[in-house]
Amino acid sequence: MKKLIYLISPPKIDKSFYQNLNKVLSYKNVSFFQLRLKKVKKSELLKIAIKIKKITSKHKVKLILNDDFYLTNKVKADGCHMGQLDGSFGIARKKLKNRILGITCHNSKNLVKNAIKLKADYIALGSFFRSKLKPNATKADLKILKWSKRNIKKPIVVIGGINNLNYKKLIKAGAKYIAISSFIWDNPRLKPELAIKEFK
Repeated sequence: MKKLIYLISPPKIDKSFYQNLNKVLSYKNVSFFQLRLKKVKKSELLKIAIKIKKITSKHKVKLILNDDFYLTNKVKADGCHMGQLDGSFGIARKKLKNRILGITCHNSKNLVKNAIKLKADYIALGSFFRSKLKPNATKADLKILKWSKRNIKKPIVVIGGINNLNYKKLIKAGAKYIAISSFIWDNPRLKPELAIKEFK
């Protein structure tokens, strides 16, 4: 089975989350898990990250922390993902050393070129479809995905409203990984462990 999923955490984590994550990762189609919690204190985030690291390590899934390269190093996570407003990429690259650095590039060739200069390990493009988590996100189209596939050698992660009905066209256009969150954690029809099975 292809491990094409870049799974992002729900915006809030409750007690049942850890059990659900374990079930989801058991399906073996997830390569990365990104912990993205914007409204949580650092001390709490550290505790959550340590718990999640045990689960991702067990399933051989790479743990990526959002925004915080200091915490990434402290937890010994596999890497850090940074948006365009999340601080200095140069400092992040230096501090992370051999850990993974991913950079959001939206729908911009210039941002892609800059991310490659900064030695990003992967780039993220999107939003390709309307997203519940970020309804006002920059819209991206397939042209930037196809251009990136032709012009860079780093893996491309696509993001934004991706579900079981629209992901294949993004893979076909050049994406290596699909970032999903709401379809797994906020699916009115399917439990997380069943929703993940929709991506084969």
